[in-house]
Amino acid sequence: MAKSPTATCAICGKPQVARYRPFCSARCADVDLHRWLGGGYGIPAADPELEDEPGPPLSGPRRDN
Repeated sequence: MAKSPTATCAICGKPQVARYRPFCSARCADVDLHRWLGGGYGIPAADPELEDEPGPPLSGPRRDN
């Protein structure tokens, strides 16, 4: 019989513990928190200099042909 796969800790790869999920211990949870607070993680953002040219205005006089 095949063993079912278990979820692993997001930091060290050991099996997760329900109390600390998605981590295996309080230590790994603290490591993750330190990375967030220390700026180790980031969310990518668009560079304003690389954005496309602005389009036509959304409001203004309307021309009907």
